[in-house]
Amino acid sequence: MSSKGWTPQQNKAFESALNKYDKDTPDRWNNIAKEVSGKSVDDVKKRYQELLEDIQHIESGRVPFPYNWKM
Repeated sequence: MSSKGWTPQQNKAFESALNKYDKDTPDRWNNIAKEVSGKSVDDVKKRYQELLEDIQHIESGRVPFPYNWKM
């Protein structure tokens, strides 16, 4: 996932908002965008798609787990 344009604080707020507002939450993306300072609904939707793509790459073996990752 490209972190260009996203601060660590915005990433943390995004992750927290994803946990707070699940896929069944009405107006999910507006709620998430409100919690991530400086990001629009389109920004958070794009970030979510990037996250899904990263997960697919990891699961398909195209991207290795970091050597220090503990599951």
